[in-house]
Amino acid sequence: MSNNIYLKKGLDIPINGAATQNTKKVITPDVVAVKPTDFRGLVPKLLVREGDKVLAGTPVLADKMSQNILFASPVSGTVAEVIRGEKRKLLEVRIKADAEQEYVDFGKQKVSEMSAEQIKEAILVAGLWPALTQRPYGIIANPESKPKAIFVSAFSTAPLAADTEFALNGQAAHIQTAVDALAKMAGCNVHVSVNAANASASVFSKLQNVVLHTVSGKHPAGNVGVQIHHISPVQKGEIVWTVSPVMLAAIGKLFNTGKYDVSRKIAVTGPKAINPAYVEGLPGISMKDIKEFYDASENLRFISGDILTGTNIGAEGFIGFFDNQVTILEEGDKYELLGWAKPFRPKLFSASRTYFSWLTPNKKYDMDTNLHGGPRAFVVNDVYGKVLPMDLYPVYLLKACLANDIDKMEKFGIYEVLEEDLALCEYVCPSKIYIQQIITDGIALMLKEMC
Repeated sequence: MSNNIYLKKGLDIPINGAATQNTKKVITPDVVAVKPTDFRGLVPKLLVREGDKVLAGTPVLADKMSQNILFASPVSGTVAEVIRGEKRKLLEVRIKADAEQEYVDFGKQKVSEMSAEQIKEAILVAGLWPALTQRPYGIIANPESKPKAIFVSAFSTAPLAADTEFALNGQAAHIQTAVDALAKMAGCNVHVSVNAANASASVFSKLQNVVLHTVSGKHPAGNVGVQIHHISPVQKGEIVWTVSPVMLAAIGKLFNTGKYDVSRKIAVTGPKAINPAYVEGLPGISMKDIKEFYDASENLRFISGDILTGTNIGAEGFIGFFDNQVTILEEGDKYELLGWAKPFRPKLFSASRTYFSWLTPNKKYDMDTNLHGGPRAFVVNDVYGKVLPMDLYPVYLLKACLANDIDKMEKFGIYEVLEEDLALCEYVCPSKIYIQQIITDGIALMLKEMC
């Protein structure tokens, strides 16, 4: 295990639209949505009905498989609508927010005076347990399991990602409280990885009771899965937990203030974002709440998250539970006649040397959603290996997933990856293969057959 990790492989996508480090707006939402679809494998149980009054921190959903895992309302207000899909699948619980916010008072508590079981119970009751993600598979952590370690990536290298230091400025005390609570509750090390470029100035470098790592390299160096691979890889039968810095602060606020407070700075980014900047908001806010950042007359795609791994939520959609970034892109519905045959295309970026973008390494591009082609058969080459800083064979893993061959999926690393870890492979894929969907299907098979 190394405390200094240098990654040579990867790719930073040069896209326009990074958010400037200023908070342009504090959002007072009209309606927020709690979305069960943000959580893999969740079978939700509805705890409220339309017309019910809730406070910030009131449970609105529970996990049917483990009913002590609760999902709380981020605002006080009235349950306005319950949205269902095919076969009555629960998609959203929409809550109309009050003008003046009220919170459930869970009581301030000192972690140093609490037992591990009391800490666990406090997090469960407050509805913050879903903040803990379990690997393998990226599911909600099992409260009855014991992880071998907890991992936090204190920076993101994803395209146009929110700056963690700016987004969490002034929350060092809450983060320290959360680290102490998780370490005591789980009885294991908390590994925190910081960007080597600004490690000395990072608030995370000053944390106590953690194992600190510095990481340098291009994207996906900031992915917690890549960091786990280089620190303590997940083997069959092992479990690790991960938690994002944003949710780490929320857990700390629970103990320090007694409130369920998941408010955060959200970066509004993308080539079609007007004056991209940060807003103060909540998970579940609507795209309507940031309407001043885009031109509604244009054909746009709204992504909750980054361009590689985010979710297309549409102009009427709501930001996800884990996300602190919105990306606004032009829909790629304009096509060029024989565009593939043109030798010089200055407005397009190529990860290879197909175009001449390699001659202008500092140029940023107004990218859209055009795939410039469709899925084809696998091409045998090393293109994935150039952007994946993990000791895996991605093509073999993908083919094992396609074949539903569990033995080979285990052999080639299904326990170590989530979709985000192979997102760059999909981006550079010459065959336009939907790699992330293949991994999603593979994980679904593993959950069905192995859990």
